[in-house]
Amino acid sequence: MTKLAQWLWAPALLGSAWAALTLGALDLPSSCREGLWPLPTYLLVSNGCFALATVGYCVATFHDCEDAARELQSQIQEARADLSRRGMRF
Repeated sequence: MTKLAQWLWAPALLGSAWAALTLGALDLPSSCREGLWPLPTYLLVSNGCFALATVGYCVATFHDCEDAARELQSQIQEARADLSRRGMRF
């Protein structure tokens, strides 16, 4: 099963369970049914908060690759020297 299929099956399964509970497929008290109506909004907001926190954490703990940066700078200097030899001015 591909990742896309997994990501599509989970909301479909949760959505169908939510619809079944909300629309009365099971005999739930009305107080429980009223609590189910805003559930998709709560899940969407909590998912957005989790995604924002994950991105913030990854940005805050980003590791610098000093060796790769030095290698890239040396390659840039080599490319500039080669292009200068060929007549390009910077």
